[in-house]
Amino acid sequence: MGQSFRLAIKSILSSKMRSFLTMLGIIIGVASVIILVSLMQGMTNYISDSFSDLGTDQISVSVTNTSTRSIDVDDMYAILEENSDLFTTMSPTVTVTGQLKNGSETSSTSTIRGVGEDYMSIGAYSLSSGRFIQYSDIVSRQKVCVIGSYLAQYLYFGEDPIGQTLKINGEAYTIVGVLEEKADSEEGSSDDCVFLPYSSATKLTRSADISSYTFVIRDLDTMDSCKSFLENELFQVFRDEDLYDVTSLSEMLEMVESMTGTMTLLLVGIAAISLLVAGIGIMNIMLVSVTERTREIGIRKSLGAKQRTILQQFVIEAGVTSAMGGVIGIILGCILTISVGGLIGLDATPSLNWIVISFGISAGIGIIFGYMPARRAAKLNPIDALRSE
Repeated sequence: MGQSFRLAIKSILSSKMRSFLTMLGIIIGVASVIILVSLMQGMTNYISDSFSDLGTDQISVSVTNTSTRSIDVDDMYAILEENSDLFTTMSPTVTVTGQLKNGSETSSTSTIRGVGEDYMSIGAYSLSSGRFIQYSDIVSRQKVCVIGSYLAQYLYFGEDPIGQTLKINGEAYTIVGVLEEKADSEEGSSDDCVFLPYSSATKLTRSADISSYTFVIRDLDTMDSCKSFLENELFQVFRDEDLYDVTSLSEMLEMVESMTGTMTLLLVGIAAISLLVAGIGIMNIMLVSVTERTREIGIRKSLGAKQRTILQQFVIEAGVTSAMGGVIGIILGCILTISVGGLIGLDATPSLNWIVISFGISAGIGIIFGYMPARRAAKLNPIDALRSE
């Protein structure tokens, strides 16, 4: 066995360029598998962290009120108060589209949302200064708002915006609070946001109906039962499942993870095609090698080498060639994973499991595709082999 390994290394080193070209398919295939899997896992982790920030203990309720069947904010708060054993808090949410303006500076990328007084805990926000929306603001429809750190820097140039005016779709709102930074104060991030009382937001949208609510459950183990309970309550009101939708964030996270898992397998399958092509290349080169070394095989067999010895030598040579390509591919894949992950802002780390799997596949491909040429070499007639030129 040791002698076969030494002969394999000697044969590979004697034709460096041909050996490298033989390994190239394996290198590309293994590197591709590691890069794609690692980047997809990094993406999955990023999505999971994003959902965790939002809270996997939350249930989103969306309703479509009609002229005959409807549910309002008071009804939703009644459900919360009557079922405090299931839910800890709830907030209506009203999405407002429009433009923010302070002096000559404007922003049209910000998230503008009308919320309840408990929304800060629901969204896991913290204040850097001032206060959040209060119940009294909602009842009296005060034109007050809380802004994210991005807007505090972009629209107010780092000055304290508390007490200053922010125009939302032309209407002046007084800033009463600034949120702590969560996403490096970048445009379009969670720091690029404005929260105002949901009662004031309905005036901006010119609609009295509120269609979205966020419930926070008391115990994660009761997620399914809480979701079913809300669905039953809404069915009693609407009598039509098409008029409401109840979705848990944990359920959405599972769906996203399932989708990214399927995409990962699809990408791995595409990358594996290059490994198949590489295996065919190894088989082709080994057949050429057998032809070139026919006389050497004849001499070894005439000196008493058994078929299994010849078979072992060529299988090991194919396996070593493929395994070396696999090692180079793993190193290249790890380097590119970290580099590409850094460029696109993902925390992508090479997966140890897939590194081991990739190496095993690369070595296995060499052995499988190298077996036929090795078998052909082992079955050569020594007399015919010695006669070859």
